[in-house]
This record gives sequence, structure tokens and C-alpha cells, in this order.
Amino acid sequence: MRCSYACGTADHATVTRRGFLQAAATFGGVAAGTWGSGLIQPAIAEQLASSQKRVLNIFLHGGVSQLETWDPKPNTDTGGPFRPIATSVPGTHICELLPHTAKVMHHLAIVRGVNTKNGDHGKGQIEMTTGRNRIPGTEYPHFGAVSAKVLTPEQFPLPGHVLIHGGGNGNSPSAYLGPKFASVSLSDGKAPQYSERLASVSEEAEARRNQFRQMASDRFAGRRRTADTDAYTSSYEQARQLMQRRDVFDVTKESDKDKERYGKHEFGTHMLLARRLLEQGVPFVQVNHSNYDTHFENFDFHIEQLGEFDQPFATLVGDLHERGLLRDTLIVVMSEFGRTPKINRNYGRDHWGNAWSVCLGGAGIQPGAVIGKTNDNGTAVTDREVDHGHLFHTYLRAVGVDSKLEFNIGGRKFPIADPAKGAITELLA
Repeated sequence: MRCSYACGTADHATVTRRGFLQAAATFGGVAAGTWGSGLIQPAIAEQLASSQKRVLNIFLHGGVSQLETWDPKPNTDTGGPFRPIATSVPGTHICELLPHTAKVMHHLAIVRGVNTKNGDHGKGQIEMTTGRNRIPGTEYPHFGAVSAKVLTPEQFPLPGHVLIHGGGNGNSPSAYLGPKFASVSLSDGKAPQYSERLASVSEEAEARRNQFRQMASDRFAGRRRTADTDAYTSSYEQARQLMQRRDVFDVTKESDKDKERYGKHEFGTHMLLARRLLEQGVPFVQVNHSNYDTHFENFDFHIEQLGEFDQPFATLVGDLHERGLLRDTLIVVMSEFGRTPKINRNYGRDHWGNAWSVCLGGAGIQPGAVIGKTNDNGTAVTDREVDHGHLFHTYLRAVGVDSKLEFNIGGRKFPIADPAKGAITELLA
């Protein structure tokens, strides 16, 4: 859904991104590209290689209201007009705007005690997707870059970190992990740009050209081989393999029945594409849904936004379960923050990071769990308070990664997650 009710900060502007060929050139990168490469304890590679773990991150941009989703507060001064409804987990209720999701809650869990102490869009997005406090002049790798680094198999022909979003460009940074693990952006759910062979170039001509390129690369490598030349050669080969498997990104190949089940709108199409990529083993897929920055008419806009979100999300959870993929796929639904319990004079809710919720499930998450609690009107966390650092550790642990390990990049050690924090252990199965 296209919306114009956001708060107007620069964080809602479109972020520029390089064209696909430049992005494809990052596949080789200068960082290592094998299972667990760059980890101080390489034994993790054997542990992960047998599990084929994946991550689906759904980012609800703008700050979805916890009161209209995961933590309703009926009959209070902050609760709003919507009722809580029972879910497939006895005793657990969510907002009536999520009737389809309520039926699959036995596959999911809720963290209701999130306090990130932040109400800034840009800062919140960075902190929630890196698990670190934002420090000027310091960049940490995105959740997708970390996941791609530790979960992508050797010789995997597809990108390990895919971002699906609406119109325009976008990217998720990889920081010190190197450009190989930056996101490949699928704008409007379309295949990567420049990944199709030109009609004017025949298959025979393309084969001859690649053969000549390989000969030239081998000759150059025999005399002046460097990390940069290896990265270029590797990235070119992976881009070529991706072109051969371009149909993986073609959601039109899905059945009409599935298109109807997911909904014939942008978010439904994007979620169906996410299922397609996860089935092909892509380690990390993020789907963005905008815009939840409801300073005005919060209730009307959440009816519309969550009306788009609910059915495709629940359908994908059910499909992953039925196809045997949910046990190895971590699902996370996050925002940069929540929304104020207090309803403003414009019938909206403002930015609020002091007491809000995140939903997750699959992989190593305890199904049906509810962790943390807020007070009667949702203004403060009263039990098991956590923040983005704890959540990040939990995500990694859920896919089998020891989040206390470190990356070894060029001889320097970088903790995978904030060493001052730890996982929410009671949430892990």
C-alpha cells in the first residue's frame, strides 16, 4: 500500500542502490565465502552444514503498533477500539486485526517486553537489524549480512542475502564482512536488474565470450594473482550462475491458486516470492512492508495495513510448516520501534520504544511461547525486559550459531553479536 501519512523525517526517503551488476560483483567480495569461513572456531561449519538453516525477516517499516497486533490492552485508556481474540495457543490473545495469524500462533512466539529506549526511525532500524547501539562513525553488519556469512553453503549459486521491497531502491549494509554479503535488492518483487542475457547475444556467442574470459583470467592469475582478482573472478562466475537460474525470482511461475491464497497485492506477491526463495535454500530473505508510521488515524490505517499483512503472513507460516521447512527457517517480524500507548489528538499513535513487541517463530524458537509482560495500559515493561541486543543473540542461537563467537576478518576479531548481551534462553527450544 502506498501511504503518505508518515512523520516526514528523512528516514522515509528512498535509499539509493547500485545496479545489479555492481551488486553481483559483491558476491565474491573480499570476505571469505564458505561455510563458517572467518569464524575463529571453524567447527561451526560442520554443525551448520547439515542443518540448511534459513531466515525470513519481515520488517514493518514506520513502527507497527504493538497494541493493534501482539499486545492488545482492551478496556483501558490506551487500548483503542479493537478487541483481543483467542489464538491457537490457549490463553494467548492478539488483536482482532490478525484473525489469520491467530490460527497459526502455535507455530510462533511473542516477545512482549522489548525496551529499546529509542523513538528515532533511522536509529531504530539500524539497532533492530544489527543488534548494536548506533555509534556515530561505526557501522555494523545487517542481520542479513551476518546470516549470509554463516549460513551460505560453499558454491551456492544464488545470493545469500536478498531484500524484497516496494518501488525504488534499497540495500542492507554488510560493513566489515565485505560487499559479498550486502543485500541483493528485488524492487517490486522483480528479478535482479541486468540478470538476463541480451537478446542480441546468442547462447553460442555467450559461451565463447565466457571461455575467452576464463582463459584471460587464468593467465592473469598465474602472474599477478591477488585477493581482488580472485574476488572479481568469483563474483563474475556467481553472477553467471545466477543468470542461468533467473527463473527462481519469477513469481509468475507460481500457480493461480497460490497467488489467490497469498493475495493479489504487492505484499502478497512479495511473500509468495519469499517462499519461492526459501524453498531454493536462500539463507536470508527480508520482506519490507510500509508504512506503519501512523501519527494520524492510527486505527483506520492499521485496519488497512494489517489487512494486507495478515493473510499472506499466516499463509506463508502454514506453507513452511506443511512443506517441512519451518523447523529450519527462523521467522522474525520486527519494526524499528512500537507506538505510544497514548492516543494523540489526531487519533494517531507516535513513536515509542519503551514497551513494545516482536513476533518470531520456526527454527529453534519455542512455539507458543510468550516472553515478557507490560503493565495494564502498556506504558512500561514489568517482566523480562529485553532489547535489540538480546533479540539479535536469540536469532543467531535459533539458527544454530554460537552468538558469542567472533569473526576473523583480515586478522582482526569482531564479535558476531554485542558481547555485553545474551540470548533469551527461555525462548529457545
